[in-house]
Amino acid sequence: MYQINELSEEQLKATLPQLAELLQETVNGGASVGFLPPLATDTAEDYWTEIFTEIVQDKRILLVSTEGQEVTGAVQLALCTKQNGLHRAEVQKLLVGPRFRQRGIARALMSAIEAAAKRLGRTLLVLDTEQGSVAESLYESCGYTRAGIIPQYALTADGSLISTVVFYRLLSANGEP
Repeated sequence: MYQINELSEEQLKATLPQLAELLQETVNGGASVGFLPPLATDTAEDYWTEIFTEIVQDKRILLVSTEGQEVTGAVQLALCTKQNGLHRAEVQKLLVGPRFRQRGIARALMSAIEAAAKRLGRTLLVLDTEQGSVAESLYESCGYTRAGIIPQYALTADGSLISTVVFYRLLSANGEP
């Protein structure tokens, strides 16, 4: 059975190799999460090191799903720090390792990141995903509303451009969706 936790700074550093591997598996498996395959280990580790800095600065939350000592998935919440945006955050990089998919981990990570957002007083979540991806239907089933489509948003490994779908979800302060 998996567990979802927000990791301490020490745990983050210890988990770096597994998080880098998770990102590599996801990208190299075809997911559009900001990188192109093949994703080098150094690039993946550099990315997570930057994320760890934002976590320490209270600009981001990272939730990690584990089974035993093995990382099975992760999701992030980038916290808006602008004065007029302290009520919103962006859900980013929902990742589930290929061996752990179809077990409810992605849905559980989304639920947990929404609970973290509510705990921080964030009432608006936004995210984007590749049009036509499995993630698109997941977000809809999690109660996110489609705001629109941006054509030719991201480059793929073969040089073509793909569209992204922008979603939002309003969270109430009293714990209701």
